[in-house]
Amino acid sequence: MKKEERVQWVYNSRNNQELAQRYDQWAKEYEEDLIECFGRLNREPIVDLTLKYVSKNALILDAGAGTGTMGQWLQEEGYQNLVGIDLSEGMLAEAKKKNVYTKLCQMVLGESLDFATATFHAVTLCGVFTYGHAPSSSFDELIRVTKPEGYIIFTLRPDFYKSSDFQDQMAALEAQGKWQLTELGDRYQAEPKGQPDMYLQTWVYQVIN
Repeated sequence: MKKEERVQWVYNSRNNQELAQRYDQWAKEYEEDLIECFGRLNREPIVDLTLKYVSKNALILDAGAGTGTMGQWLQEEGYQNLVGIDLSEGMLAEAKKKNVYTKLCQMVLGESLDFATATFHAVTLCGVFTYGHAPSSSFDELIRVTKPEGYIIFTLRPDFYKSSDFQDQMAALEAQGKWQLTELGDRYQAEPKGQPDMYLQTWVYQVIN
C-alpha cells in the first residue's frame, strides 16, 4: 500500500476493532508518513489555545493520543500532568516512548471511560473527530470526566461538522447547559501536500456541569 493511501484506508474502517487493528499496523510509520506525505507534523493551533485557557499545573486528558505528538507539544510548553488514551495498543506503545504521559490507557471514545466524574481540568483531542472515527456521543463522557469550568479543546473538519450529526449534538449539549462555546478558531489547511482542500478548525468549550 502506498503511504498516501493509508489515511483513506484508516478512514474506511468498518468498526472500532478494525480501526484499532489498522492503527496498530500503521503505528511505527505513522509520524514519518504524515511528515513525508502530508506536510505534517507542524504544531497544531490546539496547543496555543490550551496555553490560553488551561493552567500549567492542570491535569489534562489527551484523548485519542495516538503516538503522543500532542502530549509532546504540551510538555514542551510546561504541562507535566498528562494522561493519554487511545483505542490502539500500537499507537500507545509509540506514545510511551516519548515519556511525556503520567499514564496511558487503552480506551474507546464513544464508550464509557474508566475515570471518575470531574477528574480532569481539560481534555484535548486532535484529529479524532473525522470520518470513521470517534462519534459525537463521545462528548457525553468527555463532559462527565471534565471538572466544572474545565475545557474541552478539539479539532474538527468543517466539512465533517456540516455533513455529520456533530453540529446538532454540539448545539444540543449547549442548549442543555452542559457546556458553552468559548472560542472557535480560524479554518486552517490540515494536510497541504496530500489533500489541498482538507481544513480543520479548533473548538474550545467550557464545561458547565
